[in-house]
Amino acid sequence: MMEKIEIEVNGQKHSLEVEGRMLLVHLLREKLNLTGTHVGCDTSSCGACTVHIDGKAVKSCTVLAVQADGKSITTIEGLQDGDNLHPLQETFKSCHGLQCGFCTPGMIMSAADLLKQNDAPSEHDIRAALEGNFCRCTGYHNIVKAVKEASEKMNQVAV
Repeated sequence: MMEKIEIEVNGQKHSLEVEGRMLLVHLLREKLNLTGTHVGCDTSSCGACTVHIDGKAVKSCTVLAVQADGKSITTIEGLQDGDNLHPLQETFKSCHGLQCGFCTPGMIMSAADLLKQNDAPSEHDIRAALEGNFCRCTGYHNIVKAVKEASEKMNQVAV
C-alpha cells in the first residue's frame, strides 16, 4: 500500500508516495538519490545511515519513511553551506579521519549532533557520542581528533 508523505530534505520540500514498509534510508538513497547516507548493517548497529531528523541524529534504517512525514531531514549532503564544507567535513579530511569513507557520513552526522549539544567535548564525550557508529578500519583515533579539532575551529569562529 502506498502512502503520501511530505518531507523537507536538506531544505528542499518533497511530496512523495512511498510503500508503508520503506525505510527512510532507502527513500533517501533510492527516491531522492542522496547516496551519502549508507546502508551498513540494516540492524541499527553500525550508524552508517545516521541523518538528522528535526535536528537530532537518528539511524535512518530504524525509521519508516512514513514516520518522517512532516519532518525536516538533514543528510551529509545538506551539512555543508553551499560550496563550503562543514568544519567536521574539513577536519575529517585534514586529520585523516576518513579511512575507507564508508562510515564517515554517519560519523560526521553523529558528531554534528554532539557539537550542537556540547561545543567543547572531551575525548571521552566524543568517544561516548560515537559509540553507536562503527569504523571497520579501526581508525577511531583520527576520527576523535577530527571531531575535537572541528569543535575548536567552530568555537574560534563563534568568538
